[in-house]
Formats: sequence, structure tokens, C-alpha cells
Amino acid sequence: MVLGRGGAGKSTLAAALGAATGLPVVELDKHFWGPGLEATPLELWAVVQGELAAEDRWIMDGDLGPYDVLDVRLRRADTVLLLDYSFPRCAWRAVWRSRESADFWRWVWSWRRRSRPVLLEALAAHAQDAEVHVFRGPRATARFLARFS
Repeated sequence: MVLGRGGAGKSTLAAALGAATGLPVVELDKHFWGPGLEATPLELWAVVQGELAAEDRWIMDGDLGPYDVLDVRLRRADTVLLLDYSFPRCAWRAVWRSRESADFWRWVWSWRRRSRPVLLEALAAHAQDAEVHVFRGPRATARFLARFS
């Protein structure tokens, strides 16, 4: 699983890991957001994630902040990568990536204060057996990725 603040590069890392390992990559945003960026209801989202995580092997990227139901996929993950990058780095990447909503920017701004503690609690509760890596910057992430080249 790849988690982190918006704009951190979760999808890019997941794609690189998928290419290096041959594992299928599941981009959760493509399964969660409906037309007009309509969020999938939490009950249904838990079911969808259960189906996606039921596969034997996968790389899932996505951090849906307050819309997420983490425990479903955390229970199945053997490795979790948390991109704990700074706000300026993520904001810069997000600006260049696409036009984003005010909700997105509130989430990115408050991620370390609000979402990160929730993620760490969920990891402790539901991913005790997973190998967890927390990366504070792209160099650390690149060193990890180089292990698969």
C-alpha cells in the first residue's frame, strides 16, 4: 500500500514499483471517485476495497483522507509505504499536476495534523504484521525503490 498527502507522488511510486516487481497496480482514486468527483459512500467503498484487496498480489495507491476506510486494505497489506512529505513539496507537485478543489487543498494543508495521526493509528491497529516504511522525502523513497531495480 502507498499512502500519503495529496501531491506526494503515490501514483508515480506505485507505477514504478509495479513496473519493477510485475505486481498489478490499483489506483484507488479511479475506483472511488464517480462522475463530477462524487465520493463513493463509505459502506460501498468498504465492499469495493474488499473485492480489490481479495486478490493475492497487488500494489494499491491512494489516501482518501476523511473519505477512506483504511482497515479493509490494511489487514491484507504486507508492506505499507507512507510518503510523509512536506506541504510545500506536495503543493508544488499538485499545482503542476492539475486544478484541484478547495476540499483537496484543505486536506493537503491539514494532512500532517489531521490525516497522518489517523493513518498511524490505523497502521497500529490493523497492520501489525506489515512492513511499514515512512519516507520524509524523495531521496529516501528513491533509495527504497532502487532495491527493486
